[in-house]
Amino acid sequence: MRSASSLFASLGYYKASQVGLWSVWLSGFLLISLSLYASQRLPSPFRDHNKRPKVATYNGSGDSAFPSVTIFSAPSPFVGSVGARQALAVRSWLALSPDVVVVLFGQHPSILSFATTLASRVLVESTIDFTFLGTPFYHSMVARSRASSSDIAVLIDPETILLPDFISALHYTHKLHHDWLLVARPRNVSHFPFHLDDTGKHWLQEDGKQIKIGKLREFVIQKQRWSYCGSRVLLAWNTGELPLHAGVLPPFLYGKGLHDQWVINEALSSEIRLVFDASESISSFYPESMGLWSDQFSRPSELGADFGERIWEFDGNSHLATLYGTLYLRPTNISNNLVKLVKCGGKYLFINVAEIAYNTFQGPDVHNGRLLPSSGKEQGRYGLLRMRSIVQSGREKLMACIKDSIAGNSYRDMLMSWVCRLRRLSISNFIVCALDPEIYHFAILQGLPVFKDPLAPSNISFNDCHFGTKCFQRVTKVKSRLVLQILKLGYDVLLSDVDVYWFNNPMPFLRSFGPAVLVAQSDEYKVKAPINLPRRLNSGFYFARSDHATIAAMSKVVTHALSSDLSEQPSFYDVLCGEGGVNRIGDDRCFEPETNLTVHFLDRNHFPNGGYQGLWEKRNVTAACMKKGCIVLHNNWISGRKKKLKRQVLSGLWEYDASTRMCLQSWHGTKSTICF
Repeated sequence: MRSASSLFASLGYYKASQVGLWSVWLSGFLLISLSLYASQRLPSPFRDHNKRPKVATYNGSGDSAFPSVTIFSAPSPFVGSVGARQALAVRSWLALSPDVVVVLFGQHPSILSFATTLASRVLVESTIDFTFLGTPFYHSMVARSRASSSDIAVLIDPETILLPDFISALHYTHKLHHDWLLVARPRNVSHFPFHLDDTGKHWLQEDGKQIKIGKLREFVIQKQRWSYCGSRVLLAWNTGELPLHAGVLPPFLYGKGLHDQWVINEALSSEIRLVFDASESISSFYPESMGLWSDQFSRPSELGADFGERIWEFDGNSHLATLYGTLYLRPTNISNNLVKLVKCGGKYLFINVAEIAYNTFQGPDVHNGRLLPSSGKEQGRYGLLRMRSIVQSGREKLMACIKDSIAGNSYRDMLMSWVCRLRRLSISNFIVCALDPEIYHFAILQGLPVFKDPLAPSNISFNDCHFGTKCFQRVTKVKSRLVLQILKLGYDVLLSDVDVYWFNNPMPFLRSFGPAVLVAQSDEYKVKAPINLPRRLNSGFYFARSDHATIAAMSKVVTHALSSDLSEQPSFYDVLCGEGGVNRIGDDRCFEPETNLTVHFLDRNHFPNGGYQGLWEKRNVTAACMKKGCIVLHNNWISGRKKKLKRQVLSGLWEYDASTRMCLQSWHGTKSTICF
């Protein structure tokens, strides 16, 4: 057979065929014109794709290397019927291919226990950011998923079952010469009477007989129903440096609504990736009930009310979706605006519901529909704030630690760095006491336990409330009053300012002191001076037990502070050690005679203040502190909030990335972004 070029040349030798030649030329011209028109009507990712070399159509039976896939999910505890559905879903993912790896986000022991039964193909990731109630942060989940070393990352609801056609779709999209984001909305199946065999390779009916994948897909198609009000969404994308969307992903709480819709909307608006809906071409579904499951999941959940729906979490996500991005400027059903990936005649087709049905490798065709234009991003901002934080680490299950800091945005970030450090030390039981609505709402959106301080003074001005001012003196006195209230409730209290960096958990050491002893940091910076000199008790880090002597002494401190024109710190020393230090004992203690309370000043080598031995000025602050055996290091004895913040960030004793609103993690390589 001759080539098209030789056939075209031969036509020139026949004058009688000139009309045919003009007909061929005119047809070619019209086809080129139609192609140019069609490509201009496609979303920009398709237009860019047309400029790149084409690849062969994949029909699911190709022999090219399969791309590596990691599936990420955040399951609930593996108990009850929910645990059964989750277990079946995870096993269905592993059945897709021997090369599929699953990463489960979670901290509950049942998740780790389940993962260990499936060997090395299922990993548990507990280092992402969680709220104090154990809810994972969606932006931290996405960041961890994007850091995957596999070719494709998948983020999926933990109860969604997948069948092998999902792998075929991934293989096809992986060959596209453009970065992409696949979206799918799983269907609901009211009853799913199938399960995987012990090998995890074959699907079985209730009678134990094997069922072929084709028959299983037919069953799902017959029984499926769409649920557009549900929140289950599957996302998959090719990994690499390119983000999913422009801008910052807010700190949504996973499973509390709107986060998936927000990402899809911003990905569409950004036009960085080709965003398409693969719901029609893959088998992903949620079984509302199942015929059989393992006995280990048949027991009812004993998790209690804490794991029920909490309306404030949904309200927080709604608030974030309003502040950030353009989701609320879009129509309700975003999926109507997505290009569709369908499979017809064994081949995958991209259908642009906007105006064109387009087969990626065979040409365009006209189709009805409309695609909304992209919109710019709007970034919300948080207002200035003043704050105090409280952390618990004591008896039973309330609180035992109060942290204090009065400032604006810089101290907000310092609070979060402090929280991230506690999480790194596996200390999760803390609470924030807010002085104003701004920090209260900020703490809620960050998933922190928070309450509004009923004792906080009103009319707090950020510009006028810095160290040494009357405003500062009024606000600091709230601390001792609140500590006293907690002590009277029967809880021990460890108070620590948020500018105290914790190298290790100090509680085991602090609890080694007996009753009727208040343990406090010394503010003395001179190396050879006694550490209990007048007014060298630092009220920004101390541990108080809930006993009669401590409560009586703290009552005296509060009364003294209320009648003083100074901050609360001088009242601590003057009451507990006597004015001028008349109640000093040796170089590191005081004794309050009326209450029989002993005050023990902590060794500065283990609990140094910011002025001791120039530790903050060392080239390697961490190494210098570790050599001395530091447990904590106070970032005080420095003038100005910005200087304090800069010193801590540059020293490396910083755990929070303000640009992403996430704790720093080794797996994403994020560096802190702070403007000084």
